[in-house]
Amino acid sequence: MAIKEILQLGNPTLLEKSNPVNQFHTSLTQDLIKDLSDTLGNFRSQTGFGRAIAAPQIGILKQMIFVRMEEFCGPIINPKIIWSSPQEFELWDDCFSFPDLMVRVSRSVKIIVSYQDEKGLEKELVAENSFSELLQHEIDHLSGVLAVERAISKTSFSTRKEWLRQNT
Repeated sequence: MAIKEILQLGNPTLLEKSNPVNQFHTSLTQDLIKDLSDTLGNFRSQTGFGRAIAAPQIGILKQMIFVRMEEFCGPIINPKIIWSSPQEFELWDDCFSFPDLMVRVSRSVKIIVSYQDEKGLEKELVAENSFSELLQHEIDHLSGVLAVERAISKTSFSTRKEWLRQNT
């Protein structure tokens, strides 16, 4: 397994923009896919939650995320949101880079994302609701934008412990 350390809030690398992936059949690209998959799996097994991870979260400034959900499982490379619905919804967001903090954000209900797969093939996917929110969160990471910057107000923060106390 290739489990990597997840950078935490305050690490300046998380605020940097990522570069496109240009070569797909290299060991570096394939290793990054495996590292993201393994790190996501490890985080999920330790915490009981986690649906996706972005390369900058393990210190690699490449435009790649790895998703493990019912709707989609695998790498999403060089993603771009090409359409987003004007309808938005609010939710409490969390992040591997600040796992004990919940942030109230607003996201588009539906988006269309263009991306490349692990072979470099151009693809599109339509994401709604929680999948839409997740992709917006992860694509933000590739631009150096964290959920804390998307908070809807200065009171839109809670520790995970308090959030769970109020919502379970």
